[in-house]
Amino acid sequence: MRVMVTGGAGYIGSHTVRHLTAAGHQVVVYDNLSTGFAWAVGDAPLVRGDLADHALLAETLNRNRFDAVLHFAAYTVVPESVCDPLRYYANNTLNTWRLLQACAEAGVEHFVFSSTAAVYGMPEQMPVSEEAPLAPINPYGASKMMSERMLMDLGAASDLRYVSLRYFNVAGADPSGELGQATANATHLIKVACEAAVGQRDGITVFGTDYSTPDGTCVRDFIHVEDLARAHVQALAHLEEGGESRVLNCGYGRGYSVLEVIEAVKRCSGRDFQVRYGARRAGDPGEVVADNSRMLAALDWRPRYADLDTIVGHALAWEEEGLPRRLAR
Repeated sequence: MRVMVTGGAGYIGSHTVRHLTAAGHQVVVYDNLSTGFAWAVGDAPLVRGDLADHALLAETLNRNRFDAVLHFAAYTVVPESVCDPLRYYANNTLNTWRLLQACAEAGVEHFVFSSTAAVYGMPEQMPVSEEAPLAPINPYGASKMMSERMLMDLGAASDLRYVSLRYFNVAGADPSGELGQATANATHLIKVACEAAVGQRDGITVFGTDYSTPDGTCVRDFIHVEDLARAHVQALAHLEEGGESRVLNCGYGRGYSVLEVIEAVKRCSGRDFQVRYGARRAGDPGEVVADNSRMLAALDWRPRYADLDTIVGHALAWEEEGLPRRLAR
């Protein structure tokens, strides 16, 4: 298939681009490189542009006559969204509207959307299923919820079929060391802890120790970025084979607390580092764990790296060897 990947130079997008290419798809990346890197797309053609640039977006879509679009481009930092909500609604929601409009005009038939478990807010039951009420507690989650609704309505009004993948917490890196999260000042827990372990940070802060969880810290369902990338390829295959539009949770169905993650990083690295304790961050729910049964039933997908030490080990290898090697090129 001819596929356009927005945000394909970023962390999750670049891993997915590599898997799409390996599966034989013809991939073009559309990215403004605000957080992504040109080197991350490999040999895939890169169009450097913003989704707000309607002329460039339309020209790219019409020239290539894509069969599908995979949409990753978004801002993703929850505390930042609380402080600057309009920035998130502009980039995540309004730019998704622009993209969907351009896709409708260009006749794109398949769409895979990068959504988030943040649409659930503070779910009452764990693990959380796709049937749970959508009640985001931060602008990031709300911006994605609005985008999901636009996609659903466009699908109902047209021939567009879609898969919305609701990510839980993405972590890890390519086991070969060629790709990983390279964004400066990242906020993802496992990356921050790995940076502390290799001496790139002076420690890590635990935000909140009074949650209603076994050790008082937040509990999250971590999914390896490689497993998530393969889920996107299988979502595209589902649509290519005539599958109906779906909304699917992307997680393993197992939660780990912040303190458990920190101990895993110390164990895997063999190094100690400073752990500080702070107040809760605005917009952080206490526990979010996926019910992934619907994805397991709908897609030809099974996790390969559903083990915390494996995820941490790959993330550590990226910080110690992969990223320094990449930056030295």
